[in-house]
Amino acid sequence: MAQDYYATLGVGRDASADELKKAYRKLARQLHPDVNDAPDASERFKEVTVAYEVLSDPAKRATFDRGGDPMRGNGGGGGFGQGFSFDDIMDAFFGQNNGRGPRPRTQRGQDALLRVNVELAEAAFGVAQEIKVDTAITCTTCGGSGAAEGSEPEMCRTCNGHGDVQHVQRSLLGDIRTSRPCPTCHGFGTVIPEPCPECAGDGRVRSRRTISVTIPAGVDHGTRIQLSGEGEVGPGGGPAGDLYLEINVARHPVFTRKGDQLFCQITLPMTAAALGAHLDLPTLEADRPDLEQATTTVPLDVTAGTQSGDTLTVKGHGVPRLRGPGRGDLKVQVIVETPARVDEEQRVLLEQLAKLRDEERPEALIGTNHKGGVFGKIKGAFK
Repeated sequence: MAQDYYATLGVGRDASADELKKAYRKLARQLHPDVNDAPDASERFKEVTVAYEVLSDPAKRATFDRGGDPMRGNGGGGGFGQGFSFDDIMDAFFGQNNGRGPRPRTQRGQDALLRVNVELAEAAFGVAQEIKVDTAITCTTCGGSGAAEGSEPEMCRTCNGHGDVQHVQRSLLGDIRTSRPCPTCHGFGTVIPEPCPECAGDGRVRSRRTISVTIPAGVDHGTRIQLSGEGEVGPGGGPAGDLYLEINVARHPVFTRKGDQLFCQITLPMTAAALGAHLDLPTLEADRPDLEQATTTVPLDVTAGTQSGDTLTVKGHGVPRLRGPGRGDLKVQVIVETPARVDEEQRVLLEQLAKLRDEERPEALIGTNHKGGVFGKIKGAFK
């Protein structure tokens, strides 16, 4: 009776190539004789490998789906006795892509990360900067080829340009063929007999350069800006990776930021808080005199009776939004300052005020309980 290859791998008949490979790798790790000493492990491992050989080949899979057995007539041993390629088993154990031909010398470069320090106003309103970047660039002597002038890469004679070499090992299961990168050309398929004296055959050299960047308005601490193609040039003069700028916003002496909102504190004497006041409050734009038509102050009305800790909101004077129009708000917390020292005349006036307000024996609220009770109010008197 023909073997049900789908059942052997534990997949459905509509399984994709990736699903087949994933199932095979999982079973290969479990059943390989080197890691599983169960009596039937070797035979099951052989069945799993044959099943994958059939289902991973479109022609053999089509034959099986029509009711035939593409392995019939091969001695029941699948491809092992015929020199079956063992690359997928090596993939399962080592996670490598073995024996897939030469890899190109020209490869994409790595991405680079650079931290950029900016002031809060620069982060809020944007700024143009020139920054120095230390990355690999294409070698100008060899143009990225890695070969000295007048020479060029030659085919590797060890692997004949394949980039890998084959090893055959006999086992109880038959001949197992594995592939490994060629030790002479390191998998490239070519060798450079005369490397470039400037880059030593790598096709790139390190250099410090200056680039102009524009930091958009609204960036925050930790924001990363991607500059395509400004990273490391790849080996062999390959295309450059990307450069990421990570924004580091300096602490401001007055304003703090949370999202698109700004926060600050103002300290008022108790008379101003009681009677009310009109102030010209400096804005964050005061740090950027280079901005055209910048509003460096904004009017702030403190209503009579403002309490210490109250927060006033100035609409539209926060941070411009990085994505989308408009700006956040400016939140102003009021701190009411009580005079630490008063002269005799001031004391007399304050005592008269207390008498007028019937506060000679004041009631102080404790905690947030304003509804009375033993912890509600504490009565006292002036000294």
